[in-house]
Amino acid sequence: MTLGDDAPSQPLQPLLNDALIVLRAPTQVWSGRDGELGTHQIDGVYHGDVRHVRTLGLACSDSDVEWISTASHGPSRVVFGGLLRGLDDATPDPKVRLLREREVVDGAATETWTVLSRLTEPIDTVLTLVVEPDFASLHDVKAGTAARQPAEITTADASATARAADQGFTLVAEGAEVTAGDGAVTAEWPIHVEAGGATVVSFTIELRDPTLVVHGAADPWPGAAARPGATAHPRLDRWLDVALGDLDALRLTLAGDGDDEFFAAGAPWFFTLFGRDSIWAARLALPLDAGVAASTLRVLAGLQGERDDPETAQEPGKILHELRASALELPNEGVVLPPRYYGSVDSTPLWVCLLADAWRAGMPETEVRALVPALRAALRWIIELGDSDGDGFLDYIDRSGRGLANQGWKDSGDSIQWRDGRLAEGPIALCEVQGYAYEAALAGAELLETFGGADEGALAPAALREWASQLRTRFRESYWVQTPEGRYPAIALDRHKQPVDTLTSNIGHLLGTGILDADEERAVAELLLGGSMSSGFGIRTMSTGARGYWPLSYHGGSVWVHDTAIVARGLHRAGLDDAARVVAEGLLAAAEGFGYRVPELHAGDPATETSVPTPYPAACRPQAWSAAAAVVCLEILAD
Repeated sequence: MTLGDDAPSQPLQPLLNDALIVLRAPTQVWSGRDGELGTHQIDGVYHGDVRHVRTLGLACSDSDVEWISTASHGPSRVVFGGLLRGLDDATPDPKVRLLREREVVDGAATETWTVLSRLTEPIDTVLTLVVEPDFASLHDVKAGTAARQPAEITTADASATARAADQGFTLVAEGAEVTAGDGAVTAEWPIHVEAGGATVVSFTIELRDPTLVVHGAADPWPGAAARPGATAHPRLDRWLDVALGDLDALRLTLAGDGDDEFFAAGAPWFFTLFGRDSIWAARLALPLDAGVAASTLRVLAGLQGERDDPETAQEPGKILHELRASALELPNEGVVLPPRYYGSVDSTPLWVCLLADAWRAGMPETEVRALVPALRAALRWIIELGDSDGDGFLDYIDRSGRGLANQGWKDSGDSIQWRDGRLAEGPIALCEVQGYAYEAALAGAELLETFGGADEGALAPAALREWASQLRTRFRESYWVQTPEGRYPAIALDRHKQPVDTLTSNIGHLLGTGILDADEERAVAELLLGGSMSSGFGIRTMSTGARGYWPLSYHGGSVWVHDTAIVARGLHRAGLDDAARVVAEGLLAAAEGFGYRVPELHAGDPATETSVPTPYPAACRPQAWSAAAAVVCLEILAD
């Protein structure tokens, strides 16, 4: 099987919006809607950060397969339905069907093929499977530069094994004749189907990669079982069905490090631990499960920074940004991230906020107390190390020259812009990070009073509260801007301590943190629900009034589901419940438009001009914090 006509003439990131995924992290299978693998750039069987199989093709010797249906049964199982009309009789009704069931678990993909006949005579035919090994890096697939790696293939009985470097897989196809040639494996099943009967064949691809730093979670996620019964919102119920299944399938543990779970950021590129993403996903899902929040906190505490290292952006007390088995290279962007990378300005205060939230949600006190040393280190980073230039605000700048230029959640290179489209220069102090830091300092003071004993100096509860109070005053003096769109907090301060004046969704993250007073929260809410920011399917990342706005810009006009959910959650925490419900209803409309598996982002096109949200075609799907947004809507709309 060869690549189809959509193979790009130059390296391009694969489009995902029409592709179908079956997953159980860290294993995923991407295919077309007919179940075939090999035509589209994203197609393949992946395990960790390697695409083990590029092509997976089904054929019948005596008939074309005409696929007519695709039915997902949760995140890890799908059934494709087809017709074998070359084997049929001359009557109009199709009487020979083929069902192709695919199921994925951690480290394996299984397919079961069933031929069903309503004919009055038996059928004899041959079903053929073609498997093409690949072993290309996931990062190269994303960059559009994937190259098939040479593989050693051996066969034995009804099986075949392919190996390349550290990775390998074994195809087990009971009842088939398995052969290898021209770099591919072929399995053939001669089958006999009795009149009015059915015949079943199956195979499993077992995947191996000893270099993986993560493994799948073993037990079902209790958060799905904690979901309440049906609500008064049918769209919300359907979204929860899909979202909670996706969260279950996205759970991971660290290799060789116990049973503590966390949510992988998302498919296909981010089946690993991301500090910010895993924290926010656990925080948004907290109403259903405090356990995954507690285990996420422990995993990140175990990787907390201990020394100053510009190459990894590590600093004492800092919480990790990203963990991988090997370095991540983005040659087109000049980025090389080491396997353990700390380039995130917000993960550390968010870790403290999650600890406080989890404690209030029922995290056992013994577990909270065990994390007090990590809490102290994180608070010390916030008040002493997070401010690189001494202006009193947490900021970031890439000290290595090869890391992320932007280190907030909007981490693309053009995400921090002035209203006239100019890019801001760093160090950059994002507005929302000051809100997180304010909330973290107050929460840390309360936690240390309860669990920490007699802290003195900068970590004394009174000192932390005073630090937070001064931050709040400085923020009010430094961030608020007046533009033709109104008065609001700037997205950031730049290297010259000037407020970068674009109206963005970042200000929505300030809601409910306490850094704004009630009047300021109402003013922010009014702007976010206005026509320049609210698309009707969520809150835009950037106002339509900014020169840099474009509905398909990654961070400059698109709608991110988790971002909108954080805004809704903040409105709810601030007591602005009517506004929170409006935002939640927009998310439900988006969820319906995407068949209830929402992507990480979609276009900022207004609902007045399109009946369904326009996909951002390279968006990951499913994404943990997007799935967790359904829990936020449950919390808001169930009240």
